[in-house]
Amino acid sequence: MLSLAPTVRVFVAVEPLDMRGSFDALAGAVRRLGLDPVDGHLYLFLNKRRRLAKALWFDGSGWCVLAKRLEAGSFQLPPVSDTDARVEVDGTTFASLLAGIDFTAARRGWYRRAFRGKGIDTGPKA
Repeated sequence: MLSLAPTVRVFVAVEPLDMRGSFDALAGAVRRLGLDPVDGHLYLFLNKRRRLAKALWFDGSGWCVLAKRLEAGSFQLPPVSDTDARVEVDGTTFASLLAGIDFTAARRGWYRRAFRGKGIDTGPKA
C-alpha cells in the first residue's frame, strides 16, 4: 500500500501516454500538462487500453516511478469533462483507481421492502 502525505496532490492525465518511456519521458508529459514535475505532487498516466499505469513522483531527493499492469479489466477514470487534460483526485480515489475499481459502475439504491404480515392490508393481491 502506498502512503502519501496529506500535502501531496494527485493528478491523473486524461489522454493516454506511450508507456515505453521512464523518468524523463514522464516528466516531459507532466510539463506538457502545464505542471511542474519537481513540485512534490504525484502524476498518474495510463496507456491507450488503460491496462498499464505509471505514476511519477519527485520526493525532493530523487524520482520515483510506480508502474502497475492489470491482469484483467482496465483502469477507470472518475467522471471528467471532455475539455480537461488532467483531473485532480484525492488519495482515496487514487488508491481505488489503482485497485481497478470502476467509478462508472451503476450502484444499487437502498430500498425498503414492503411488509406483508398477517392482518395488515398491503393493498390488492395479484
